[in-house]
Amino acid sequence: SDANNDEEEDNGEDSDYSFMASLRQRMNQATERDTLLPLIVLDTMLPRQVLKLQVYNPTFLDLIRLRVADETPTFGLLGMARLATGEHVHLKYGVEVHIEGKPEVCVNAKDGKSGLKIELVAKRRFRIEGDVSQSPMGGWTEATVEFLDSSKQEADEENENLSSSSSSSKSSLSSSDSGTTATATSTDRLSLARAMSRARILTNPNANVKNNASLVDRWIELAKENEREPGQIDTLLEQLGKIPSADTPSERAFWVGALINPIPAMGVATEIRPALLTARTAEERVQIALNGILSSIQNMSEP
Repeated sequence: SDANNDEEEDNGEDSDYSFMASLRQRMNQATERDTLLPLIVLDTMLPRQVLKLQVYNPTFLDLIRLRVADETPTFGLLGMARLATGEHVHLKYGVEVHIEGKPEVCVNAKDGKSGLKIELVAKRRFRIEGDVSQSPMGGWTEATVEFLDSSKQEADEENENLSSSSSSSKSSLSSSDSGTTATATSTDRLSLARAMSRARILTNPNANVKNNASLVDRWIELAKENEREPGQIDTLLEQLGKIPSADTPSERAFWVGALINPIPAMGVATEIRPALLTARTAEERVQIALNGILSSIQNMSEP
């Protein structure tokens, strides 16, 4: 009887172990599915942007059909960056795009080949982790990615600066150059606050702008005079939605980048989207957006 009880207990422990092992495996597979993303190199996009295109490339078509059939109508979109040497390289930062609605069949007028007409909406940003490899499902590439969240990045940035501040303050007690250390630490600690302050410049009335308008309002006014087709800017603004608060400086910077580098391109601003995606801090992102919109306003204001 005791032997039977022991055997039953052993079987129970084995069963529990098997269940937990199976659960861990399923969780790992789910996590991998969440972060393993098929990739297409096409154009740099920022969150909120919309890209409409006709696809005839066989590999791209296979990916679209597979993702729609699997009810996971998303994939990663990457752009290219030009180095100082003139060489073009693939970015390691991109956006997850969502295939909106049902793809429509279209025909290439030149060769009669059929394709798909799709609309892509840029959603989450990501960074490629590790190597890029060819997918066993098709001819496209895929990689494990880390999805990036602006609020978390800014919180992490602030915590790192506070931690750095605390460490530096302690070390300065035994340092003969404590004044220099305190100044450098203070500057780091204020980085996020400066980003928020500079982000407000984008929408505050500006005495250096015609009619005391804000930079964003002045850009919109000038851009409407340079539209490639009537209503282009109104459509763009509808796609982008309301500008994010200055208290979320990174999101505000991305919004401005999507505004002044629209799809289709207008040719009125320097391309800043790759720089925004690869910037490391909120302050860098806001400065890139400020420089970009100021330069574009100046460009459109010239006779």
